[in-house]
Amino acid sequence: MAYSSERHQGLDIQPAGVRRLLMCAALLSIASLAAAAVITAPAPYTGGDTSGCGKTHLFNAFPKIRNLKSGGKDRGYLAHVPEGYDKNHQYPVIVGFHGSSSIGFFFEADTGLDLAKYTGDKIMVYPNGLGGAWAGANYSKATVDEDLQFVWDLLADVRSNFCVDSARIYATGMSSGGGFVDTIACNATVGGEFAAFAPASGSFYTNNDDNYEKCKPARVPTPMLEFHGGADESVHYNGGQGEGGVEPSIPNWLKRWADRNECDTPNKQEDLYNGDVHHLSWTCKGQEGVLQHYKTDDQKHDWASPWPNFSQLAAGDKPTHLEASALIQEFFMKYTRPAQ
Repeated sequence: MAYSSERHQGLDIQPAGVRRLLMCAALLSIASLAAAAVITAPAPYTGGDTSGCGKTHLFNAFPKIRNLKSGGKDRGYLAHVPEGYDKNHQYPVIVGFHGSSSIGFFFEADTGLDLAKYTGDKIMVYPNGLGGAWAGANYSKATVDEDLQFVWDLLADVRSNFCVDSARIYATGMSSGGGFVDTIACNATVGGEFAAFAPASGSFYTNNDDNYEKCKPARVPTPMLEFHGGADESVHYNGGQGEGGVEPSIPNWLKRWADRNECDTPNKQEDLYNGDVHHLSWTCKGQEGVLQHYKTDDQKHDWASPWPNFSQLAAGDKPTHLEASALIQEFFMKYTRPAQ
């Protein structure tokens, strides 16, 4: 129906005028919604010891063995800096935790995280668990408090010897090492030193159906990315009795992190590679993708890689669709530790 002109309160309103008013109202409405949707990024943390800056290291292409005392015990780790390491540039740090009956060197070799395409601009750190294990399992040689103290002492040693950006420290790990990454995330003090977490095939002994309420992360939301194989024969996707204790089902573990992170429901799901890979993503407190999960239906207990690696050989598995070492970098670099 055509608009007709009319006189109203002394104003001549023509059809073109009506259209302009409607357009202005619509634009104002859109602008208001956009403004409401903007999430201001928190200021990054600017503290942390920088006494390691200015120190020169030789043979940067090779891992360096570091030893320290923690809780009266001898502990150690490997550190790998970029080949073009600048002693005055503050670098992000990724701490990688090996699986059970292993050492940091094996995790380094298995994941390829030292490769320049992944960490050419980062420092990699590979700690060694006591007796080849991390706290939380019934076979662990260290208590949770002892291993958390070790992580605290390790970060102090890394900062005092290398040039570190303390706003960008991250943790990843495989199997029991992945489970311990979750243990760190659930501790407000030690976990607060990290900006994001990425466990793979994690055995979450300290965050199962009986003790999950003890998980108290430093911040909400806590960025978390998890990888798991649907055919994992060591840490079953549906949970149950594991090698070192009772493990939660991965769906339950994810739901509890979604609850802690105050995520929106429902989450998004994207099925990839002809339905073999399922990517789940949550928006939490306005941050899209702050909680993510990749399930590969036919993957066993190993590090997800499209090229053969040691954990795949040990599990009798084949290469996967996903390149976890690359996806982790993409996820981590979205997040910095906030100032508060």
